[in-house]
Amino acid sequence: MVSLVSVAQLPADFDRWDEVLALIMRAFASMDSVIDPPSSTHRLTVENLRDKARQETGFAAMKDGRTVGCVFVLERANDFYVGKLAVEPGFQGQGIGRQLMQAVEDLARNRGKPTVELQTRIELTGNHAAFARLGFRETERTAHKGYDRPTSITMRKVLP
Repeated sequence: MVSLVSVAQLPADFDRWDEVLALIMRAFASMDSVIDPPSSTHRLTVENLRDKARQETGFAAMKDGRTVGCVFVLERANDFYVGKLAVEPGFQGQGIGRQLMQAVEDLARNRGKPTVELQTRIELTGNHAAFARLGFRETERTAHKGYDRPTSITMRKVLP
């Protein structure tokens, strides 16, 4: 079942950063006992999330006035890089992540970028499959600093 939500770019005067931070923390909490190294989410604060939004484009999914999803994208020379895609745990599996990623792809096309890229952790095989269903393909495996094994998978989607 697809939940009826509206997805919009975060406005310059957005002021609900505490709500977005709490959403990201809840959405990423299930990864805590699974991934190594720990998620960079633990270093997020309202202030650095606000700073992130000044450098990147953020989108929010809203349902009944509540933020139930978000994503941030960084425009690079040849593509957009997706980060911090988060959907409220109770709303996962309802198509909200797909709607957020559609907004990212629309922005990329409008800005003339032919591809969108993201990284997901090696251990999060469900995420690999979800992104593959959205048309992303693995392009590389990389290791976080201090690790001698791959810890992340880079995935890329060529936009039609």
